[in-house]
Amino acid sequence: MYVFVYNYAIRVINQKLVFPTMEITSRLQLGNFPVDKANYDEIKDYFGTFGLTANQVKVFFYLGKVGQRTASDIAKAVDIPRSETYHLLTALQNKGIVSATFEHPIKFSTVSIQEVIHVLVSTETERVKNLKNSGPILEELWEKIPGFFNDSDDEPEEKFQVLQGGNQVISKIFDMILNAKTECRILGSEKDMMKFYHANFFGALEERAIDYKILTPISKKSQYIFENMDNTKIKKLCSSVKDNLCFLIKDNDEVLFFIKNSTGNNKEMRAICTNSETIIYSKSLLFNNYWSNENIGDSK
Repeated sequence: MYVFVYNYAIRVINQKLVFPTMEITSRLQLGNFPVDKANYDEIKDYFGTFGLTANQVKVFFYLGKVGQRTASDIAKAVDIPRSETYHLLTALQNKGIVSATFEHPIKFSTVSIQEVIHVLVSTETERVKNLKNSGPILEELWEKIPGFFNDSDDEPEEKFQVLQGGNQVISKIFDMILNAKTECRILGSEKDMMKFYHANFFGALEERAIDYKILTPISKKSQYIFENMDNTKIKKLCSSVKDNLCFLIKDNDEVLFFIKNSTGNNKEMRAICTNSETIIYSKSLLFNNYWSNENIGDSK
């Protein structure tokens, strides 16, 4: 999985670079450097999965595209107060993806994008490794403290969990896929599916060898993400379905649905996960109706 994330990251970042000579329809101006906003937002969201803030990405992106600059130059170009820019640069240095000279005034520059991705992926891999190692210790400490349990034979209660931010949502979706026993059904917009592909959800579905079904609009822009998947498990959703409709159903015992989906940035993403029979039934009914309706579209 490390190799997959690394290679994909290299491909995405390199493909999304936009130079001033290109025709730009919707652009973000960083100093004298115009950037296609849609592509920039996708890169920003990707870096957000590694914990970089929006302003950290803006500073890093500007440095990476225009080369070595002073803090004053950067602050002016990205329209961030100089005092905050220094904090952002320090944070990026601590992450190992920005370096500084000894001269006065100090000039800052980024390391290569290949090295950036290697550093960020390695950091996340090490963090996950440490979390796994700390699990048994935490469990042992927890068990040392006695508690009170009511061993009731009542039916399990219906519960819901509010998930705030892309990291929580992505983690929960992975958990649902990895714990699915028989099936997963996913409905979402084209942009949702692009996000899911980048997060390697589809790879996890394939590895689990469970029955899955995916409903989504499919265009030439997104067709490549389904190339290595079973055609019979994917159907094209009609364009009249609104982009803000996105949910995942696991084994008919759990459903996650977005209340503010991936069209926003990583921090704004919000979802609700519940085992409510009523909500699961309503989402299943909606999914099955679209899946069986011949007027929706052909499989890819």
